[in-house]
Amino acid sequence: MRVFITGANRGLGLELTRQYLERGDQVFAASRQPTQATELQQLKQQYADRLVLLPLDVASADSIAAAVQAVQANTDALDVLINNAGVYPHAGSGDAHQRLGQLTHDDAIETLQVNAVGPLLVAQALLPLLRAGQRGRILSISSGQGSLTWKATGDPYHYSASKAALNMYMRSLAAEVGHMGLISVLVDPGWMRTDMGGDHATQEPADSARGIIRLAEQLHADENGSFLTWQGQHVPW
Repeated sequence: MRVFITGANRGLGLELTRQYLERGDQVFAASRQPTQATELQQLKQQYADRLVLLPLDVASADSIAAAVQAVQANTDALDVLINNAGVYPHAGSGDAHQRLGQLTHDDAIETLQVNAVGPLLVAQALLPLLRAGQRGRILSISSGQGSLTWKATGDPYHYSASKAALNMYMRSLAAEVGHMGLISVLVDPGWMRTDMGGDHATQEPADSARGIIRLAEQLHADENGSFLTWQGQHVPW
């Protein structure tokens, strides 16, 4: 399998990269500064023949175009895209900046640009490669925070809104790519112990990664456009 992963330098993205490599797959691991991503560089030494490290800022059209060219230099097709890159401006889930009274225009735009618009434009740019692959699948990492049904708090405003926007973008995409034989789904990875999730989170990224890889393997056409947990259960919109 040929897999493209954004935000691959830490947390869930790093774990997905590691587990796909351990399975024997080829991985295109994208992050903003791969030369400074210590753990990715270590994996590159171990899996030099199957790991390609790419610089990618999903908020930059030029960066997305350059990443696509780098992939095309190595392969003529992709089988899986995992839109994992995301931001939670400032310190992560314990920070006050996404609470009423602290909200700013700049934080809102950054969060929406990276968490919602970026994944859509990455998917659009990689579409020809995914169409050339085996049962091309697009898994975009969303969050239970993006569920309108589950939303019962104010904080975090921007993060929740960005994930709800991502859900709509990828649901829209699913309606079109389904006719091309591709599958696009949203995945809630659970509350993980990462820089973004914080120390109080209940889950290890390795467990989520295992579930997401299994989910990608087992996806069927009738699940196109679904919002699922990492264990394959439906999440309410």
